[in-house]
Amino acid sequence: MTTPSSRYADPDENPYVEAPPTDFEPVEELSPGEASAQASLLRAAIREHDHRYYVEADPLIADETYDRLFDRLLALEKAFDLPTEDSPTRRVGGEPVDELETVEHVAPMRSIDSAKEADAVREFDERVRDGLAAEGFDPDGVAYVCEPKFDGLSVEVVYEDGEYVRAATRGDGTEGDDVTAQVRTIRSVPGKLRGDPPARLAVRGEVYMPRDAFEAYNEELIERGEEPFANPRNAAAGTLRQLDPSVVAERPLDVFFFDVLGWEGDEADGAESGSGDADGVSGRPETHWDEFDAFDRFGLRRTHRIERVEDVEAAIDYRDRLMADREDLNYAVDGVVISVDDPAHRDALGSTARAPRWAFAYKFPPRTATTTVTGVTVQVGRTGRLTPVAELDPVDVGGVTVSRATLHNPAEIEALGVNVGDVVRIYRAGDVIPYVPEVVEKRSEGTYAFPETCPVCGSAVERDGPLAFCTGGLGCPAQLERAVEHWARRDALDVEGLGPERVEQLREAGLVESLPDLYDLTVDDLAGLEGWGETSAENLIAELDATRNPPLDDFLAGLGIPDVGATTARALAAHFGDLDAIL
Repeated sequence: MTTPSSRYADPDENPYVEAPPTDFEPVEELSPGEASAQASLLRAAIREHDHRYYVEADPLIADETYDRLFDRLLALEKAFDLPTEDSPTRRVGGEPVDELETVEHVAPMRSIDSAKEADAVREFDERVRDGLAAEGFDPDGVAYVCEPKFDGLSVEVVYEDGEYVRAATRGDGTEGDDVTAQVRTIRSVPGKLRGDPPARLAVRGEVYMPRDAFEAYNEELIERGEEPFANPRNAAAGTLRQLDPSVVAERPLDVFFFDVLGWEGDEADGAESGSGDADGVSGRPETHWDEFDAFDRFGLRRTHRIERVEDVEAAIDYRDRLMADREDLNYAVDGVVISVDDPAHRDALGSTARAPRWAFAYKFPPRTATTTVTGVTVQVGRTGRLTPVAELDPVDVGGVTVSRATLHNPAEIEALGVNVGDVVRIYRAGDVIPYVPEVVEKRSEGTYAFPETCPVCGSAVERDGPLAFCTGGLGCPAQLERAVEHWARRDALDVEGLGPERVEQLREAGLVESLPDLYDLTVDDLAGLEGWGETSAENLIAELDATRNPPLDDFLAGLGIPDVGATTARALAAHFGDLDAIL
């Protein structure tokens, strides 16, 4: 529950929290003092909206309203040259760097011993009990905290006086890459903590790409003619190591925090060690379980799929239940982490050079299977990129029936030497995209011959390194349809009613042969098509009319310019102001 004392902005004092006005007076009519005051209110309100949307999943306002508040803040900061050190607008990115610096962690970020067998978990429990007994503790007093083992990229995030100051990758466990600017762009990472945090707080989190966002982003990469990521973990890791923070800002990363690495300042502020009081003033949590309550008070996003158990069989049961639910999770997990709850018990058990003796990962079984390739389909994306897909004899892979798997590009086909009729291994990478890592049994002659002409329009195919492209441009029906769908996307012009089936129908009817043709459509044109009525036709025309004079950022995002997504488009619009300045 969010209390007024722990909020970033009090709705009784800040007009931009609940039902905010967005009919702002022109920037040039404000005095510097008025601009600074309004910007301060907007920053606080946007932090509150970020927390409600990304952490609590309970937004107070519509996305469009949020965008207007954000754009107003950008405009004020630019027009009046206001300081932006702690502003939410810094999430749109920063200056690129030549290389990532190496920084030392506040505390070691060790690996965890793991196994896929329940008996190995029971042996871990025996070692814990024996170790505690040897140190004079009651072994029956041990309790475990069970958590998902996220399949992402582990990071250390440091706050000083509640302000975000640094982030680093795990690296070798002692040192990691400085990714402060990159992590700052992740919306669920607060730039300022709520409540009353310690003077210095270091927390460990897992950066990941949600499964639905990963699928959508990969589709976008394929449409742009770029190589898709093999799995969400690769996507998160590759993104976070980008030297240009604005590139990171474009990609849909998220985070879960799950451990306290450092907590300093209890003596200075007079707080006693404990789990905190109702007003959010807190000393260091007494147990690992209590750390999650502290995360809630400080506005640090964490999973609620955790349990505290008092015996190893309950921990094994937790793992089995999570594995049964993994298909419904919007993040990749490859097992569970079982860790001793009491810090005194942890200290007594200690660590090896590589891993703590008080934690163990009970992993899920691998998701692989073998089957036969029955055919190859070549798909055409928005930019003309051709992606080969293997058609398979249906096979169960980790509880999911798989009948298709990506072959990525023609170079991958050549490297595998795969052809129709071969027996291949299928791997469900990151719980999302099935792909073919190897040919298990060669039953065909030679390698699949990649087409030299586009399977949709017949235009010549050109190779660009490992990739292949149709040269037909918007004359290719597939590329035209993808371009129209991209224009209508929610993060572009947001035209409701222009899904793939309807776009195909409009093209086949000869009504849309280019993007401008959308704005020549009439109700009579649409009402005569199968599945349309006068009401649905009027609705689409109204949607299109509403985008005839779109905001500059929506217009730029809808064009599908390489490397210009919604975030970069917003930054460009704020910087240049109008299309003429860009041109």
